[in-house]
Amino acid sequence: MALEKKIRELKEKREIVSKGGGDKAIEKQVAMGKLTARDRINSLLDKESFHEYDLFVQHDARDFGMEKKELHGDGVITGTGTLNGNPISIFAQDFTVVGGSLGRMHAGKITKIMDHALKMRMPLIGINDSGGARIQEGVNSLAGYGEIFFRNTLASGVIPQISVILGPCAGGAVYSPALTDWVFVVDNISKMFITGPEVIKSVLGEEISQEDLGGARVHAEITGNAHFFAKTEYECFEQIKKLLSFIPWNNSEKAPKTAPKPPKKEYKIDTIVPEDPKQPYDVRNVIRAIVDDSDFFEVQEMWAANAVIGFGRVNGETVGFVANQPLVMAGVLDVDSSDKIARFIRYCDAFNIPLVTLVDLPGYLPGIDQEHAGVIRHGAKILYAYSEATVPKTTVILRKAYGGGYIAMSSRHLRADFVFAWPGAEIAVMGPEGAANIIFRKEITEAADPEAMRKEKVKEYSEKFANPFVAASKGYIDSVIEPGETRRYIIHAIEVSERKDISMPKKKHGIPPF
Repeated sequence: MALEKKIRELKEKREIVSKGGGDKAIEKQVAMGKLTARDRINSLLDKESFHEYDLFVQHDARDFGMEKKELHGDGVITGTGTLNGNPISIFAQDFTVVGGSLGRMHAGKITKIMDHALKMRMPLIGINDSGGARIQEGVNSLAGYGEIFFRNTLASGVIPQISVILGPCAGGAVYSPALTDWVFVVDNISKMFITGPEVIKSVLGEEISQEDLGGARVHAEITGNAHFFAKTEYECFEQIKKLLSFIPWNNSEKAPKTAPKPPKKEYKIDTIVPEDPKQPYDVRNVIRAIVDDSDFFEVQEMWAANAVIGFGRVNGETVGFVANQPLVMAGVLDVDSSDKIARFIRYCDAFNIPLVTLVDLPGYLPGIDQEHAGVIRHGAKILYAYSEATVPKTTVILRKAYGGGYIAMSSRHLRADFVFAWPGAEIAVMGPEGAANIIFRKEITEAADPEAMRKEKVKEYSEKFANPFVAASKGYIDSVIEPGETRRYIIHAIEVSERKDISMPKKKHGIPPF
């Protein structure tokens, strides 16, 4: 009987604590169009797979009346479960408990599950919905953030770390998501900023809404802090599930293979790229013509759209794709696209995902704005990332590859394993027209018909230099291939690179151009 009583008491305590801040606080959360922390976990993970830990943890603050407050679970839910049938660690901040504010014990619950994820080598998902540091706990709150940041850094490149912003994430709290691999945001729900609108108004006298300051669209389109944008929380959870279907569970594994599927017949690779080098096209359709079932999962679709990155499968194996996008700014490299590409390369390299690079660009974006924004430093990040990467690297030059852009986009000179080019590819220091205008300036200006002479010299330069066969004759291109052969060549390149082994110079670490 005594045991039955204890079990009954346990169930009663669980029931009380599982309600977080209570029925009224839950009603307010729902009224804001948000799921509760517990509902979020149960909606994301496999059904009935979640096991909660530290349910009865309480804060230990004793100032400003905190000693009288009982905060159920101290405002955060932690535990493990499965997703896509595989084990995963997770925490979800509970906004119904004093706004999900972070104190010492709250942070301790998060760092404990982070340590568990790293030790068990499983992905970590953090759902952020918090007003920030619990000011009643003073420096203990700041210490808690520091402990979290340290663990984010320790786990980087070892296990996938996913941040889901489903409410406010302000002040120091924003740096944990910034240190993780993937950040998911939801329209009209996610808010990320270092300094809130109230402080901006008091200091600068400017009025600005939370949405305009750091809403989901701001971070998906302008800052690049978010990698995936969703309209609803449920759509966001499906995006997370899809991402995790492509990537390995830790850095000592490879992503699971699936049954190979041919691309859909509607994507005819021979007809996608126009012959006119000035005519734009959507490079994502080239990717869809290559990957299994034409299923391409794009990353950071809304930011730096002149570059395309994302995951697909080739013959059942996960591949990371990097491509220039001729639809946007002719696919040039600039400050933002360089950051976008370099970071993705480093993720794929850390987690054993082969890289395929599709090249079609006129080079780096010129102009005073880019120079002053640091395009030299940012552009160098691509050079560093490709040079450092040891996973299989296959490059296909689709059309234009001019100047520094040719070198940066996984050229042979940065140790790409295989470099292929389509017959119409133009590989040169710069475009034929610009080159002819410089090299043959005297002949053109002194000619009886300067325009006719200019056209003749452009043709001469194109025939001599702006084609793939000059580079192929030097061994810089492994093979000039037909567009229809691209998937077959990529499959073979990945297969023969299966056991690739590279020895790098012994060092603690390099110094990238951060």
